[in-house]
Amino acid sequence: MAGLDETGSNPDVSLLYDINGLAKDTPSWFDSALAFVGEYGLLLALVLLVVWCWWGQRRRGTLDDAASSVAAVVWAPLAAGIAVLVNIPIRGFVERPRPFRDHRGIELLVDGKNDYSFVSDHATLAMAIGAGLFVANRKFGLVGLGLAALEGFCRVFMGVHYPTDVVGGFALGTAVALLLSPLAMALLTPLAKMIGRSSGRAGRLVWDRKVGPVAAPLNGTASPSDAASADPDERDLAA
Repeated sequence: MAGLDETGSNPDVSLLYDINGLAKDTPSWFDSALAFVGEYGLLLALVLLVVWCWWGQRRRGTLDDAASSVAAVVWAPLAAGIAVLVNIPIRGFVERPRPFRDHRGIELLVDGKNDYSFVSDHATLAMAIGAGLFVANRKFGLVGLGLAALEGFCRVFMGVHYPTDVVGGFALGTAVALLLSPLAMALLTPLAKMIGRSSGRAGRLVWDRKVGPVAAPLNGTASPSDAASADPDERDLAA
């Protein structure tokens, strides 16, 4: 059932023509570059952002802090995968054709799009990762949300989605990432702590012990270098 208005009087279609029409006034090399960015580049950038965020979160001072932070980072790509799975029945129910199939004059910048249009998988993936990263780290999350917004623009610019396909993907990705976050953290955090306690390479995936709290010497005294590297709050308590 194509339950969304497909007529040219629909503001959704008008905005589609406005954004996609920009491709007619830009050089072909720019269109090709933006099509690559919208199809692959931004999702790759989000994956690299997740890796970068994970690398920093595992360097938190204590195992508990690192484990909860890493668990939050891991949730971001997991949320994206779940959101795409949720989108499968939504697409089958709505059955909205791609815009270039129902409207003339659409500049199609990528081939092979024969499935349904609503909701956009790319927008869903990007926003789920961005929202998930925002839960883990506000700075990385803001960058992720910005990349997700750019992904949504690219999908309409490329002529493969209506604006409401993108908005629907944003809503779905955000809902999955935020609503399921408490349950995900309750399951992932104990698992991360268990892995972090292991002495092998697996433990270093969760917690970098080199930046962890310094253990007290056996004689019960601390050297000046140990005191300097200890946590400020701990030094205050010791004083």
